[in-house]
Amino acid sequence: MNPHLPFQFTTPYTSHRLPVFARNVVSTSHPLAAQAGLRILWQGGNAVDAAIAAAAAITIAEPVSNGLGSDAFCILWDGQQLHGLNASGRAPATWTPSYFTRKHGDMDRPPKRGYDSVTVPGAVASWVAMSERFGRLPFADLMQPAIEIAERGYLVPVVVQQKWAAAVPELKNQPGFAQAFMPWGRAPEVGELFQFPAAARGLRAIAQTKGQAFYGGAIAQAIEHHAAQHGGSLKASDFAAYQPEWVTPIAKNYRGYTLHEIPPNGQGIAALIALGILSQVDLSRMPVDSVDSQHMQIEAMKLAFADVYRYVADPSAMAVTPEQMLDDAYLAERARLIDPRRAQNFGAGNPVKGGTIYLSAADENGMMVSFIQSNYMGFGSGCVEPEFGVSLQNRGHAFAVQPGGLNPANLVAPGKRPFHTIIPAFLTKDGQPVMSYGVMGANMQPQGHMQTLVRMLDYQQNPQAACDAPRWRYNEGLSINVESAMNAEVVQGLQARGHQLEVIQDSYQDFGSGQFIWRAGDPKTQGYVVASDSRRDGLAAGF
Repeated sequence: MNPHLPFQFTTPYTSHRLPVFARNVVSTSHPLAAQAGLRILWQGGNAVDAAIAAAAAITIAEPVSNGLGSDAFCILWDGQQLHGLNASGRAPATWTPSYFTRKHGDMDRPPKRGYDSVTVPGAVASWVAMSERFGRLPFADLMQPAIEIAERGYLVPVVVQQKWAAAVPELKNQPGFAQAFMPWGRAPEVGELFQFPAAARGLRAIAQTKGQAFYGGAIAQAIEHHAAQHGGSLKASDFAAYQPEWVTPIAKNYRGYTLHEIPPNGQGIAALIALGILSQVDLSRMPVDSVDSQHMQIEAMKLAFADVYRYVADPSAMAVTPEQMLDDAYLAERARLIDPRRAQNFGAGNPVKGGTIYLSAADENGMMVSFIQSNYMGFGSGCVEPEFGVSLQNRGHAFAVQPGGLNPANLVAPGKRPFHTIIPAFLTKDGQPVMSYGVMGANMQPQGHMQTLVRMLDYQQNPQAACDAPRWRYNEGLSINVESAMNAEVVQGLQARGHQLEVIQDSYQDFGSGQFIWRAGDPKTQGYVVASDSRRDGLAAGF
């Protein structure tokens, strides 16, 4: 406990927030990041500028979830059309199955922590690409709020502190971790001032060179040197070869709206599959929090994951296409497998015929940004380059090392992207923007996309109510986690149908955290309805 504050920082009551209404808005999982985005909007920036500033700031303010060494994805509406950006990292040139088995012995996946879990980070490249194509203010201006937060420090909030303290026992011996994130030989307490001068240097170098220092200069060289000191093979040449990719989002219609997701190598297609299966069912005839409704959603999600875990990988290696996986006739066939009275295990189908922090921003000119970046498992690899404060993700752990596994297309190879969990989402109607949103948290993300959208479109719940409602999370087999706030009768009813339920108190990762911006009409006169999840330290703010 912080000796300066005589309080317990547990939350004994369920928090219910009210939606925010404004014409220029930023919604993130940390207040300082939302304020960074608003500051840029006040300076004349647009929603893309605000999202970049918020993304940079939150690498400092929520280091348990992301850092300068993150990956990122984005879907944005530029005022006329939708664009997707895949800034997930690629494997170093040295990575092959034999590289891992030779160094680490017989294993199914690359290590969970350390430099042999790090692919080339893409987040900084995403900021530059978005700024160059759609931004209004100079790129260096967008880094300034984050630089100030890193230099002046910030008072550590409740949820971030909980996750920070939980990560220390596992990560304290990883290269650079203790120096960066244990300034007193421990995690900070709630309300303690944390400063990160090394990351401020990194952000200044990124600002001054518009990202070139990260991918072709001093930062890339420093990471190569640090990796070599600690058994990694990540090279500056791997960074120099990296480019993010503009992509066309994939989509599925649901209840008169269209949900858009980033195509594979991400898992966003799981939400589309599940909704395509649910479109065969009239959920509105079932009460919103009834056993019947929740059971149908769980079974649809299980069917979606069965196919996603079997087929989704880097598109260059996939044996099936997203179009085949989303085919209406195929999804209708899959829907017929659901027994409305009994939970089941499902295997993958055969669709062949003949992948955290999330933030959103929108402005009064109609630009809307759905953005997500992550270090994957908590602090990611646990590796932190000490000169520039680059905390590196561990996305390489998602690759397969052994051929012939569950998903052969995800086998590690040089320059390949792994199966990815982080996914932004975007909703349109008749070709016009409706909502930018996301629900972060590992495999909870497509489940959160589906559960919250069903509440809004099938049951007309407002975005904040849909965000606040208790959630479930499918794991594997018949295993389901549910939040403690879920009605006991619903829990018992699901158990009676064969679901193996465990009530979980920790909602940070287990049940995700969302940010939602719903366009009410003309942004200049009707603005947006904004929701931020109480499961983190977040803030929806606007003017």
